[in-house]
Amino acid sequence: MKTINMIGSGNVAYHLLNALKNSSQFRVQNVAVRSLEKAKQFIEEELLVLDISNLQPADITIISVSDNAIKEVSDAIAYENSLVVHTSGTTAMQLLNDKNRKGVFYPLQTFSKNKVVNFKEVPLCLEAEDETDLKELKSLAADLSDNVFEISSEQRKSLHVSAVFVSNFVNHMYHIGHTICEEHHIPFDVLKPLITETADKINYLTPQQAQTGPAVRHDDLTTTAHEAFLQNNTNKEIYKLITKSIQQNV
Repeated sequence: MKTINMIGSGNVAYHLLNALKNSSQFRVQNVAVRSLEKAKQFIEEELLVLDISNLQPADITIISVSDNAIKEVSDAIAYENSLVVHTSGTTAMQLLNDKNRKGVFYPLQTFSKNKVVNFKEVPLCLEAEDETDLKELKSLAADLSDNVFEISSEQRKSLHVSAVFVSNFVNHMYHIGHTICEEHHIPFDVLKPLITETADKINYLTPQQAQTGPAVRHDDLTTTAHEAFLQNNTNKEIYKLITKSIQQNV
C-alpha cells in the first residue's frame, strides 16, 4: 500500500484525511501539524508530527495549508525527489521547492469541519510536471472521487475565480437576504425552496437560460422600488450593479 504524508490540519486536510480512511491503495503515514491539542480531536495521535523536517519520505506528500504558507512549508520538507503537491486553487505549481517533484491536488468544494461532504462527488483537479506523477495522482484521485479532472495552473486560476462567484459571492447574497428577513421579522426558511429550485435549474439549463426576475424583464418600476426600499447603501449599490450586469448579459 502506498503512503501519504499530509501537512496541515484545516478544513481541506480534515476532509481529505477522512476520505483517505476508505482508500484501498493509499494509507496516511504521518500528518504534520502546528498544534497537537487541536489536531488530536480528529487525527490519530500516533500519526501526528510537529516538526515538518521529521517527516519520513512518502509516495505522495500533500501540503494543505494557507496559500501564503505553501512555499515555506515546501522548503521545510527534508527529503528530496519525492512527489509533493499542494491543494490550493490559486497557487502555481512552480512555487513548490525544486528539490521534490511537483504537482497539484485541488479539491473544488467548500469545506467545513462540522458539515459532512460526500467526497465521491468532489471534483479533484490535478496537475503534475511529470506524466508518471500525473498518473500516480490520478490513481489517488480515482480512489477518492468519481470526478477527476486534469487542470493546468492557468486554468485553475480561472476556475478558482469562477468558484468565488458561484459559491462565496452567492453565499454572501444569502447573508444579505437573511439580514433583510431578520430586520422585517420574516423567517429565512420561506426563501429556502426558492434557493433550492434556483440551484437545481443549472442541472438542466445554462445560468443565462435560467435567469428570471425584474432585471431580466427590464421591469424598471420594480427595480426602482427595490432600490428605494434598501436603506443600506452597500446593498443598494450591489443591487444596482447586479441588475445592470444581468441586463447587459441577456
